Amino acid sequence: MRFQVPQFIEVEDKIFGPLTLKQFIYLAGGGGLSFLVYVFLNSVFLSAVPIIIIMGISAGLAFYKVNNRPVLDMIESAFKYYVGGKLFIWKKAEPKAQAPADVALKDAKSYASMTVPKISDSKLKDLTWSLDIKESLYSNKKQK
Repeated sequence: MRFQVPQFIEVEDKIFGPLTLKQFIYLAGGGGLSFLVYVFLNSVFLSAVPIIIIMGISAGLAFYKVNNRPVLDMIESAFKYYVGGKLFIWKKAEPKAQAPADVALKDAKSYASMTVPKISDSKLKDLTWSLDIKESLYSNKKQK
């Protein structure tokens, strides 16, 4: 038995002429809100600026895309970013200014006293195990 696989599932259906359902709702909502502004202000000259702003926003929501994504997705992401908590893991501190001779002397002393420890197999296994555990603990959870 053969089945047909749907093609072009990312493309929305055109329902109202060349407009999709979302585009039609945005434009109809903007038109309705513009009509309400005109009725309440009762003047073409007073209502012209708010109507232009409302229709511009509704046209932007209906047609404008940022990185092939609707503007509403961008607005939603920006709202979540500004409202949500932020985690700062590392903040760089400015280094204190030292005399060049002091720095060279300090580096030479630290290099001379430095020894390289030998890692046995058991220590290496313990280290890799602890790294794997920490990675699996934090991979599925949000950090606060």
